[in-house]
Amino acid sequence: MNKEWQILRPDPRVVEKLSGILKCHPAIAAILVNRNIVSPEDASSFLGASLNQLSPPFTLKDMDVAVHRILKAINRREKILIFGDYDVDGVTATTILLEFFRSVGADVSYYIPHRITEGYGLQSSHIMNCALAKKINLIVTVDCGSGSQDAVAAANEAGIDVIITDHHVMPDTIPPAVAVINPMRRDCPSGFDDLAGVGVAFYLLICLRKQLRDENFWKDRPEPNLKSICDLVALGTLADMVPLTNNNRILAKTGLDIIGSSPRPGMKALMGVCGINKCAVNSEDVIFGLAPRLNSAGRIDHASLAVELLITKSMDDAEQIANSLDRMNRKRRSVETEMLSQIEDYLKVNPSLLEKNTLVLAQPDWHLGILGIVASRVVKKYCCPVVLITTADGVGRGSARSIPGVNLYDGLCACAVDLESFGGHSMAAGLKIKTEKIERFESKFENFVHDITKPDDFIPKIYIDYELAFDDISKGLIDEIESLNPFGTGNPEPIFMARNITVVSSKIVGKHHRRMLLKQSGENTGNTFHAIHFNANTGIPVKQGFDRIAFRLRWNRWNGRKTAQIVIEEIETR
Repeated sequence: MNKEWQILRPDPRVVEKLSGILKCHPAIAAILVNRNIVSPEDASSFLGASLNQLSPPFTLKDMDVAVHRILKAINRREKILIFGDYDVDGVTATTILLEFFRSVGADVSYYIPHRITEGYGLQSSHIMNCALAKKINLIVTVDCGSGSQDAVAAANEAGIDVIITDHHVMPDTIPPAVAVINPMRRDCPSGFDDLAGVGVAFYLLICLRKQLRDENFWKDRPEPNLKSICDLVALGTLADMVPLTNNNRILAKTGLDIIGSSPRPGMKALMGVCGINKCAVNSEDVIFGLAPRLNSAGRIDHASLAVELLITKSMDDAEQIANSLDRMNRKRRSVETEMLSQIEDYLKVNPSLLEKNTLVLAQPDWHLGILGIVASRVVKKYCCPVVLITTADGVGRGSARSIPGVNLYDGLCACAVDLESFGGHSMAAGLKIKTEKIERFESKFENFVHDITKPDDFIPKIYIDYELAFDDISKGLIDEIESLNPFGTGNPEPIFMARNITVVSSKIVGKHHRRMLLKQSGENTGNTFHAIHFNANTGIPVKQGFDRIAFRLRWNRWNGRKTAQIVIEEIETR
C-alpha cells in the first residue's frame, strides 16, 4: 500500500532561533519543533534527560496508602505475593519489585498466570487456588488488576489485602483494594497517564525507599540503588510502546545506558543470542531483539521463565535460559508466518472484506499467544483496525490492534454488551466473547469505526521531518541525530527527504533487501552514501535513480568502525 508523504513545515523563525541558541544543525532544530519542543529550556531538558528530572511520584493517588501497607507487611514479616502480567512490561515490573522486596528482607514470592490456560489479570480463582494455599497476607499486582473487582472482593473476604499497581484504562467501578495506584484513575492528579506498568511499579519503589529512609531502615544495611534497575524499567517501557516523552524518555534513556555498559547476566546472555555486541544499545535493539524473546516465554510456554532469566546471578543459567527463549522465539515466528499466510489466503478468496473499515477474523486453531503480533502486521499492511479471535474450546478470545484516530478501548466499550470481558489501550486491547456473538460484534465494531473516521484515516502516512541535501550530511549531523535517542512512540526516529537521487550501484542481499550506493544529482560535492532498503520489492529492477527518497540517517557500526548509512523508508521512481 502506497503511503501518503506529509512534509512537516515547522515555523522557520522558531527553527532558526532554536538552532542558533542550541548551536545545532537546522535539521535538528526542525525535528525538535516537529516534536512540539520549541523553547530552549525544553530542548535542553530533552537532550540532557537524566533521572534528576523525573517528576515527583508522590502525586499518584493512593501512593501513601500503598507504601504504609507494604511497610507494615515488611516489618511484620507477612507473606507478600507479587502478581504480574505475562508480557515484557509485566515481567519487568514483577522483577523490580521482587528484587527490591528481597533486598529489604521481605517474605515475598511472585505469580504470573499462564496466558493460554488462565488468561489476563487477577481472578477469583487465583485467590482460592494460589494466595490462600500459600497463606498470603498481601497481594501487590503489577501491570494488571484495574478490572479485577471480583478477585479483590474474594481476597477481602478471605482476609487478604490487595494493592493494585497498573496503567490500563480504568473501568467506572474501582476494585475495593487497599490501594489502587493507576495514573488513569479519573481522580488521580499526577498527570502520569503515559507511564508503563513498570514505570508505575518503579515510582512505588521510589516512594517506598524514601519512607524506609525516613524511618532509618537503612542504617544497618545498604540502601538499594534504584538507578541500577532502570535497565528493566527501560525494557518494559520500550516493549509496551508507551510514548517516549517526559518521564518515559528519562527512564528509557537511563536504562539503555545501563544495558549497554553493565548488563546483568540475563541481559548479557539475551544480547548474545540476539547478536547485540555493542555498548551503544538503542531502542530498536530492545523492540526487535530483546523484547520479542522475553515475550516468547509467555506466548509459547510460561512467562516465569523470563523472570528467572532477569533475576539470575549465574551466567551459565542465564545462557541456558536465553537459548531456550531464542528457540521459543523461532517457534513463535514460524507460527506467526503460518497464521499470516492463512489470513492472506482467506482475503484473496474474500476480497470484499478489504472494502470495509475493519477486519474481524476468527479461527478455531489460531494460537492465542501469537494473535497480537499477527494483528499488528495485518494492521500495518491494510491500515485498518484489526481483531483476531481464536475460538478454541468454544470460547472466543481475541487481540485487537488499531490505527491512529481509532481508540480501540472506546470501540470495545461501544460493543460491551456482546463481550464477556475486555481491556487495554487506545491502540491495543484484548477481549473475550461467546462465539455466537462474534458476527454481531463484527457489525457493531464496523459501525463504530465507520462513524468516527473519514477515508483519509485509512491511508498510511509517512511524515517527513526535513528535506536534507546530501551535501549537508556530515559526521556531526549524525551524532546530533543520535542525541535525540531513544526513538519510539511519541519520539519517532527522524525521516528525511532528498530529491533527484542517482543509483551508482545496487545488489540484493538476504533475498529481501537491496543495498545501494547513492549520490544526489546537482550537488556540489558529489558525495556518495551507502544505503539499505529493507524488505524492498526485489522483483522490480532499480532504474538509474529516484525522483525522491524518504530515509533515516544512522551510523552503521561494525567491527569497531562506523560509517554513515541511509536507511530507505519509501521511494518514488522516475
